[in-house]
Amino acid sequence: MEAINKIKAHLKSGINDLKQAKDQGIKIIGYVPGGYFPEELAIAAGAMPVCLIRAGDHASVEASIAYIDRWLDTFYRAQIGSGVSGKDQYYNIIDVMIAPITDSNNRALSDTLDYHTDIDIFPFGVPHKKEESGYQYYLHGLKKVKAKLEQLTGVEITEERLKEAIQLCNKERELLRKISLMRKSEIVPISAKDFVMINHAAMIIDKKVLIECMKSLIQELQETDTDNAKGPRLLLTGSTLAMGDGKILDLIEEAGGNVVIEEFAEGIKPYWQNVNTSGDLLEALAQTYFMDRIVPAWFRPASERLEYLVKLAKDFSVDGVVWYQLMYRESYKIESYYFPDILEKETGLSMLTLESDYDPSEIGQMRTRIETYLESIRR
Repeated sequence: MEAINKIKAHLKSGINDLKQAKDQGIKIIGYVPGGYFPEELAIAAGAMPVCLIRAGDHASVEASIAYIDRWLDTFYRAQIGSGVSGKDQYYNIIDVMIAPITDSNNRALSDTLDYHTDIDIFPFGVPHKKEESGYQYYLHGLKKVKAKLEQLTGVEITEERLKEAIQLCNKERELLRKISLMRKSEIVPISAKDFVMINHAAMIIDKKVLIECMKSLIQELQETDTDNAKGPRLLLTGSTLAMGDGKILDLIEEAGGNVVIEEFAEGIKPYWQNVNTSGDLLEALAQTYFMDRIVPAWFRPASERLEYLVKLAKDFSVDGVVWYQLMYRESYKIESYYFPDILEKETGLSMLTLESDYDPSEIGQMRTRIETYLESIRR
């Protein structure tokens, strides 16, 4: 499809676009994935936000061994390897890295890069419970981020500028939602690989460009008869689905499976809720990004996320669940032991659990297990 090819082309030229912007004096705001940094603040400050979401190469994981112990989440070891190497173009171009500290993994990333590199690191805390005190603490963090961005860019984040940025990001979320909901149909009009690519693009490329591409894509999807194979419908969930870590989607597709919905705290940008543009806009950001979003596994209680997975499984009429987690992300690993019982009781569905360290040697075993799981669903 023409729109998908355009998005891929913009992703390919993404680093060059950022370099051109930087040459024009625009600040580049890097941020750690997880959905707790409102890109609206960077946009309102006249800067360009870019998520540090690229991973999947085992070499960067190995490179981290000199700086951190191996008992850290694979994605964050990969980020440490990339950031410290001095060879990653995205880490080299950012003017600051905004780091919402959610657990020990991204705390390790923040501290290690702060010690071993010259990257300007700006951490702020994210509470682990949805309650008034947690909301106020997160809101206080956003105010600190706002002040940091204003100081860095020399641009005051006014109510008018922030409202325009929120409206822009709301439009992006609305289009992502519309495309995702189209996958509820019996014949899915877009592959999971393409949808995930678009979601990742929403964290990398210019939003106005992506919005126009998504508008065109929706029209193409509505007008074009799809020839996507009709295989077992799957919900794919887990800890992190990085840009560049595509083997799980490839293996499922090769085995005849069809991922129709994804839920990841990191690597899939939240798009289900819009930000209210009336009232205090910082409070509205805190409400959407902290209180309204579905919680990650490290939240207390974690029942909200598991209940949401059950709801997604029902809403998208899936035939099974694939749980793809990275090594040493223990909060997800713990859930993976007891969620299958909840899933079976609520939906009658089974679940396949897979674990990765971005090691190419995993692929053969993963392929066999996925093929066996899909065959069990077909039977």
